[in-house]
Amino acid sequence: REIAETNQVMENLKGLPSGTAAQDMDLIFLTGIMESPIVRSLAKAHERLEVMQLTAVGENNMELVTDILESLHSAEGDDVAAAELTRILEEPHFQCLIETHDNVAVKSYEMSPTPGSSRVSLSSSLVPPDAVRMIGIQKRAGEPLGVTFRVEGGAPVIRRILHGSAIARQGLLHVGDVILEVDGHAMGGDPKELQELLKDCSGTVTLKVLPSYREPPAPPQVFLKPHFKYNPATDNLIPCREVGLAFSRGDVLHVVNKEDPNWWQATNLVVGDTGLIPSQFLEEKRKAFVRRDWDSSGMLCGTMTGKKKKKKMMYLTSKNAEFDRYELQTYEEVARMPPFQRKTLVLIGAQGVGRRSLKNRLIVINPLKYGTTVPCAPREEELDGQAYRFVTRAGHGTGHQGQPWDSIHEVVDTRRTCILDVNPQALKVLKTAEFMPFVVFIAAPELDTLRAMHKAVVDAGLTTKLLTENDLKKTVDESARIRRAYSHYFDLTIVNDHLDKAFDQLQEEVEHLCLQPQWVPVSWVF
Repeated sequence: REIAETNQVMENLKGLPSGTAAQDMDLIFLTGIMESPIVRSLAKAHERLEVMQLTAVGENNMELVTDILESLHSAEGDDVAAAELTRILEEPHFQCLIETHDNVAVKSYEMSPTPGSSRVSLSSSLVPPDAVRMIGIQKRAGEPLGVTFRVEGGAPVIRRILHGSAIARQGLLHVGDVILEVDGHAMGGDPKELQELLKDCSGTVTLKVLPSYREPPAPPQVFLKPHFKYNPATDNLIPCREVGLAFSRGDVLHVVNKEDPNWWQATNLVVGDTGLIPSQFLEEKRKAFVRRDWDSSGMLCGTMTGKKKKKKMMYLTSKNAEFDRYELQTYEEVARMPPFQRKTLVLIGAQGVGRRSLKNRLIVINPLKYGTTVPCAPREEELDGQAYRFVTRAGHGTGHQGQPWDSIHEVVDTRRTCILDVNPQALKVLKTAEFMPFVVFIAAPELDTLRAMHKAVVDAGLTTKLLTENDLKKTVDESARIRRAYSHYFDLTIVNDHLDKAFDQLQEEVEHLCLQPQWVPVSWVF
């Protein structure tokens, strides 16, 4: 019955008309949950449990185990099987399992205190909260522990524990713990000495620790897509280069710790590694300021490094027309969504890179899946392909701009993806939950390749427009400028050095969206 009801819910969801942007995302999310194999398995399990009523075999199995053990102990001889059975039945874990079964069978879930447990709780209550503990950790020689330290009160204190490191997996040390001794060696106030000593240790390492008793915070569910490439090996500000996390533009990072305002702990979901990344505050500060000089104070990974002195050199918007386009983009918070069809496919690129050819070919091949808008004729001062003004079909040809985005909604309402080739500045308006765009940058190839492609088109008689060498150079330069200014909007970059190859790649990527989960801006979901 549950499976049938699940299928009915799926049919009802597919039959719902498209509504507002928020409702559309809710439907996509709910559809993904209902299609999940986990939900299907739970429905099947629930269906089976309703049909098959489970009952306990008995309520006195511990008595039965006791009787069996008495019989085995009284038996004579060296029976190997009897000895093995005795060992199994006397195992504490096995007896706890049987006892739990009996408690569940009689629905007795209250814990009855035993003399032993009373002594433990009594002795525990007498232990002072600042008691010193002896901890044994396991370590291989040369293996980094994933721990950084600071000096507090003349003693090394754990400053951070990297998510996924050897220490984090063992769960014996916590942030704020004071390390007093390592294998009997008293620790002073030099974290570098402690790092070197721990680096050379192997096997079981005994630490004398003054615990902090701080509860570790729950890891935040924050996922970020970086708009820059990062290599900790070349970063002079990172506390410890060995624990830095490298990533590329467009990777997805799961931030697991944001306690440090400058350095976050994150996992790169593309490669699976965990380490430190610069926080958004630090990276924006680094991009907005210019490093000037250094001194010799501060502590990095147990060593002393320089504090930064920087010359403030902010962009002046009144004197820099590029500032609005060259925004300080560092990270974009994203959320994982099930497969769905994007409302719009936005093709960005310089004039002459083939955007319109790619758009028209997609629409001709699959007119039931793709559509486009009706642009106004450009004014004399507007450049072809760079200043379209979208209007409703009713308003087309009247000379009025009309409502700018009505044509997009007309295409989307027919459950087709609307393909747009627009000025890059339009991305600020388009990249919202209302339009849910997949933005593809069509990049110009090298100048020699572009020259050869244009010659081939002219020789084949496909165009009568002859481009000069200066025109081709302008296309390459404009393509590079658009990439620099707007790359944080791009979901995909395709270098059009061969039109057929570029079309195949574009079509494959767009169709892939309907088959695999997608990472979208979190503002589209919440």
